[in-house]
Amino acid sequence: MPPIPLFAEPDKAHTKICGIRSLEQAEAIADLGVDALGFNFYPKSKRYLDPEAADWLSQLAGKVCRVGVFVNADPDLICQLLDLDLIDWAQLHGDESPQDLHNLQVEGWNAFKALGVKDESSLEAVANYAGPLLLDAYAPTDYGGSGETMDWALGAEAVRRYADQPIALAGGLTPDNVAAAIAQVSPAAVDVASGVESEPGVKDLELCRRFIEAARG
Repeated sequence: MPPIPLFAEPDKAHTKICGIRSLEQAEAIADLGVDALGFNFYPKSKRYLDPEAADWLSQLAGKVCRVGVFVNADPDLICQLLDLDLIDWAQLHGDESPQDLHNLQVEGWNAFKALGVKDESSLEAVANYAGPLLLDAYAPTDYGGSGETMDWALGAEAVRRYADQPIALAGGLTPDNVAAAIAQVSPAAVDVASGVESEPGVKDLELCRRFIEAARG
């Protein structure tokens, strides 16, 4: 089965909920109409999912876009999970270089980069990475999921400057602010982890529903 496209529909803010750790929650959130689910394979993350215990991801194939989140991971692990059809896309959320991303892409793997945005100079790096891109709050030690809010003005500038590149917005989004973020930034997608949780790795389904509905609205 071909992988589900990522952020493919124009004029729509796709929704991605990240840090899922169980099939039960994944299926429940997929039923709410989310476009993509993120699964964190970074061992130091509070939302870590052990790849050796992730066979259940195969049951989501074709139902929702499955994104594996990696931080400075061994490329062999990334390729293995993609080859086994446990994930549709790899999100490189560490210190990976443009060449690291390119190496995966030229081999035919679906991969994209996430960048922490500190200031306007950070946006210059966007041009170095091909394909979709996720912009997150700058958190050099946490590698995402910190709950810190990114400067939306910088997100809007990135969308304007790189109009041909699908850009997703992350960092401090919640059901209460996502609509305002979309109105200001016009991203291809919005990504949330801590903003819809009752505790790290455990999603509050009512918050997930509100987030998805607010993004659609």
